[in-house]
Amino acid sequence: MAGFSLGAYMAFVDNTHSHYPEWLEEGNEYNIETGTNDYYKNLGAAITHDDHPIVGISWNDAVAYQWLSRLSGKDYRLPSEAEWEYAARGGHKSLGFRYAGSNKLKEVGWYSLNSHGETKPVGLKLSNELGLYDMSGNVREWCADHWHDNYGGAPNDGRAWVGVGDSAVRVVRGGSWLNFHSSCRASDRYWLGTDNWNSIFGFRLARY
Repeated sequence: MAGFSLGAYMAFVDNTHSHYPEWLEEGNEYNIETGTNDYYKNLGAAITHDDHPIVGISWNDAVAYQWLSRLSGKDYRLPSEAEWEYAARGGHKSLGFRYAGSNKLKEVGWYSLNSHGETKPVGLKLSNELGLYDMSGNVREWCADHWHDNYGGAPNDGRAWVGVGDSAVRVVRGGSWLNFHSSCRASDRYWLGTDNWNSIFGFRLARY
């Protein structure tokens, strides 16, 4: 399960001429070159670095990146919420940490107290028990599931919980460069509409 950097995502954009991040979309007020709104500009040069996580993409954009399956001949998709949390907690190798790989967030994640107000290059902090990086902090990540307030009635086989609930609102997991400790826990849950962009949301895909 890999998180995606700006460089990897822009290869998709350049190939398909579609699904531009909000801060590069032509005519968008948030465009960092032509727009009138400084929301993304305030992130500074970090937002344009190829080795930083992609931000400013919606759930629909993240799903479209399954284009990678056609390119590689391997099957990729957004993880279910259950898969995401299992991976963040270290899977069968889990040591029961509060965050993904440690009980000390500064060891494994970029968050409000150490990010200097920007995203950071992927993979700089320690990995978790499965060798996965940045599942606590840097950016929150889209999952496949419809949002539900709790797990009552959720599938017991790890698959995405869809078909019930609002399909226009999806689960987001993990903390970000802007969040405090509590939002970076492996157990923390959040939601957002599928057509929303934000400077703290990215994604990773699972191969299956």
